[in-house]
Amino acid sequence: MLVALVANPRIRRLVKETVGGLPREFWWLWVSTLVNKLGAFVVTFLALYLTTDRGYSASYAGLVASLFGLGSAIAALGAGVLADRIGRRPTLVAAQLGTAVSTAVLGFMDGQVAIAVVAFLVGLCNNATRPPTSAIIADLVPAEDRVRAYSLNYWAINIGFGLSAAVAGLIAVHGYLTLFVLDALTTLVCAVVIFIRVPETRPQEAEPGADRNAAEPRIGLLTVFRDAPFMAVVGLNLLLALVFQQGSTTLAVDMGASGITSTEYGLVIGLNGLLIVVLQIPLTRWMEGRSRTGLLIASCLFAGWGFGLAALAGSSAWLFALSVVVWTVGEILNAPTTMGLVAELAPTHGRGRYQGVYSLSWSLASFLGPAAGGLLLDRSGPGTLWLVCGLCGTAAALGHVALGRRTGGAERVGTDSVTEVAAPAAEAGKAPAPEKAPEKAPAGA
Repeated sequence: MLVALVANPRIRRLVKETVGGLPREFWWLWVSTLVNKLGAFVVTFLALYLTTDRGYSASYAGLVASLFGLGSAIAALGAGVLADRIGRRPTLVAAQLGTAVSTAVLGFMDGQVAIAVVAFLVGLCNNATRPPTSAIIADLVPAEDRVRAYSLNYWAINIGFGLSAAVAGLIAVHGYLTLFVLDALTTLVCAVVIFIRVPETRPQEAEPGADRNAAEPRIGLLTVFRDAPFMAVVGLNLLLALVFQQGSTTLAVDMGASGITSTEYGLVIGLNGLLIVVLQIPLTRWMEGRSRTGLLIASCLFAGWGFGLAALAGSSAWLFALSVVVWTVGEILNAPTTMGLVAELAPTHGRGRYQGVYSLSWSLASFLGPAAGGLLLDRSGPGTLWLVCGLCGTAAALGHVALGRRTGGAERVGTDSVTEVAAPAAEAGKAPAPEKAPEKAPAGA
């Protein structure tokens, strides 16, 4: 039966249209991402390890999680700058090596201060991989294929996380130290793969004697923060990311208080990863040729009011499951579309910094979201919390409406046109508009 499916011309055409036309180097990066997430045990089980295996309090576990998030926020900016200055590959390899070492060390740490410090370092190194990875994809993949490439990369992340979460529970029975060691080893393998198979993709320096300012405009972090259209996208993403953070924090608390068992919770929240694995590729194909602004508006409404549906769930696991289905569709629509937009907004020599600032919005959300959601849940109750999530999604959607009108946002996903949103920055003399095709890697990379 499997052979018949593979031989089917229609199936072969669909597979070719989904994965075809992307550079070989992208697929090595994709494999590295998949392997990395398959071994990402520590982040998922860190709080459980600290409270059950080490006997620390829930408040201490929360403090460690906050320090992990703080390290991630710092890394988002620092790694973005390094990716532009010293290159994408050395930044990514160094971040992965640092993650491998700090993760292994964390497994042997004892004492609250020592564990907290090393957890901060793990967060710092772990999140430092995001800006160079996103920049490499933008460098390697032509503009018309970037949303598809980011979708495939996001797909790999969720496959890896889903499988690692399932396997980690079985491994942890034999001791949590095994999780730390395996996580470190898989990250080390990824560093080796990147070093051997993925070339440096940072644009070449200006030729000797050429006008350096004309060939390579100076782009600092202040340039990025002054780019109003781009920062509007980052701000809207932060607003939506705060909503998504409730999926792993306050949603569990509300479901538990509503009488939902831990088994039912696991099945309900597991729908998120399952649906992403099943629907990411088909929905990405459906998104091709559609308005980017329209997709972003729809994704914000699906996400916000998907969480808003939880206000009606009561003690019904089925209604909570429906809520997860709706906001997962929003997540699938939003993630690759936004990442493709960010890649096109970023000037060639500033992609690392732009990706770093975009990554910062997720880091800040992971730092602020759980605390804000928990406070709202305690003070005002779940109904108010989920209503606020719906309103935040609506506000983000209206923001994209305004941004689309301001920039004439009729751009389409999966075409070779460069988004008009980048035009204001270029006209202001901040940076040139992004190119339609990626640069070749420097000779000898």
